[in-house]
Amino acid sequence: MISDSQVPVLEKGFPFWDRLSDLERGMLAKNSIVVSFDKETLIHRTDQKCAGVLLILSGQIRAYILSEDGREVTLYRLSQGDNCVLSASCVLDAIAFDILIEAVEDTEVILIPLSYFKQLMEQNVYVELFTYRSSTERFSDVMWTMQQILFMKADQRLAIFLWDEILKRKDNTIYYTHDQIARYMGSAREVVSRTLKYFSEEGIVKLSRGKITVIDKEKLKGYL
Repeated sequence: MISDSQVPVLEKGFPFWDRLSDLERGMLAKNSIVVSFDKETLIHRTDQKCAGVLLILSGQIRAYILSEDGREVTLYRLSQGDNCVLSASCVLDAIAFDILIEAVEDTEVILIPLSYFKQLMEQNVYVELFTYRSSTERFSDVMWTMQQILFMKADQRLAIFLWDEILKRKDNTIYYTHDQIARYMGSAREVVSRTLKYFSEEGIVKLSRGKITVIDKEKLKGYL
């Protein structure tokens, strides 16, 4: 059970809260637990027992798919305040492919176990609507990712990635290795390294071990 101080986090994180009865709210708080995941912990995969619904308190998680040859394609990433319903994908019959979810960094979440969330879905139509609406929004993110991979050049995709990161973090420096960026973009490490080197030569970024600093935002925007 979560603490009283964490109940407002549920209220803010789940828009169906106002549509719950007092009994349902109390049961939701009673059945929710706080769970911590170390960096790179595999939280969920579709062919294993569903974790439940996640509400992120701190840290970051990513959903990705894995090809037969071991290539990872990141579908989307979520951070503080975001909820993840695909971690309870076994309640969504339309999902027929294997989605993996891992902690990108040390992460703390509120977890609503699948058994209770499924019960809540069955007794409250607003929870069911929220679940399908949220999964639809995530699949919109998936389609955007696929569009980038299929139709955009490497320099444009990398520029979008860097731009999104500096806006999200409000910092011109991001602390990722070339290999991490390649995994998040669904690209090859060699392609990322080559494109970063080009950006460096153009005076767009400064490269250091384990970090990248954007030094010319206007030039970077020209690739978006």
